Amino acid sequence: MKSKIFLCVSALFFVTVSLSPAETTLKKASFMPQWLPQSQFAGYYVAYEKGIYKKYGLDITIIQGGPDTRPVQMLEEGDVDFVTLWLSTAIRENDRGRKIVSIAQVIQKSALMLIAKKSSGIFKPGDINDKKVSLWDDIFQIQPREFFKKFRLDVTIVPQSYSVNLFLRDGVDVASAMWYNEYHTILNCGYEPDELTTFFYYDYGLNFPEDGIYAREDYFEEDPELCRSFAEASLEGWEYAFEHPEEALDIIIKYMEAAHIPANRVHQRWMLERIKDLMTDGSSAKPSGKLSENDYTYVSDCLKQSGLVDCVPGFSDFYRGAR
Repeated sequence: MKSKIFLCVSALFFVTVSLSPAETTLKKASFMPQWLPQSQFAGYYVAYEKGIYKKYGLDITIIQGGPDTRPVQMLEEGDVDFVTLWLSTAIRENDRGRKIVSIAQVIQKSALMLIAKKSSGIFKPGDINDKKVSLWDDIFQIQPREFFKKFRLDVTIVPQSYSVNLFLRDGVDVASAMWYNEYHTILNCGYEPDELTTFFYYDYGLNFPEDGIYAREDYFEEDPELCRSFAEASLEGWEYAFEHPEEALDIIIKYMEAAHIPANRVHQRWMLERIKDLMTDGSSAKPSGKLSENDYTYVSDCLKQSGLVDCVPGFSDFYRGAR
């Protein structure tokens, strides 16, 4: 028994003394995207694999998200240091007493949309009146309900699962979709774009920026430099991914396969291209990472009007990004 203990201690000592000075000064932190590995989160995996986090002095552990994880709860309990969340979710969680702050707004435009088949006679918002519309629950219903209110639509709402099969089988006239995901799935099922009518909420003045990077307020105040370094490194990871898409796809598919998730390269490429459209202005591959105060105010007001929040932090209290 003594011999075994000696060997373990010796091995630990060897590892410790063999580290370079640069590696011993890396700040450790953990990060959880809100879903399973896919191109929606490619920039973070690229930043890890290409050593960008280390370049910024960080030793980052990426913890896999997914349907069985609760990023906000894990953030609150200190089990993870950074997460991605939708802006609307983060505002609501603050109202519930969870003090979290935005350190970067990654996706600038909403990818949430409604899709209809032109064969159903739907070409403009007014044509949705008296139709069956499938919606995801919770935070996903705010924009469509604002859309219905704006155009005075009376619709029958049907719960929507993760599948678009109900829409494909004409069980509903209109379905919810993410531009980078379900919309492409419908195209892959044999529909041509000109056979579909799409309603992007941002085209109708209903933009809700989606994925942003968040930390606990006390964690940020303890080391704002670490938090901002993580945000900057992540954005650089995204820029690299957009400039080297095939390499980024290789990286994300490696993580998908390790997680035993079916990896379709064509679909992941579509997703990466659409994420770039949502994250950049199109003139370059560089994402801004900024949260617009106008967007913050608009989303906050919609949440208040929907009765989902009572009060929200001031913009400068909520957004702590360096850009």
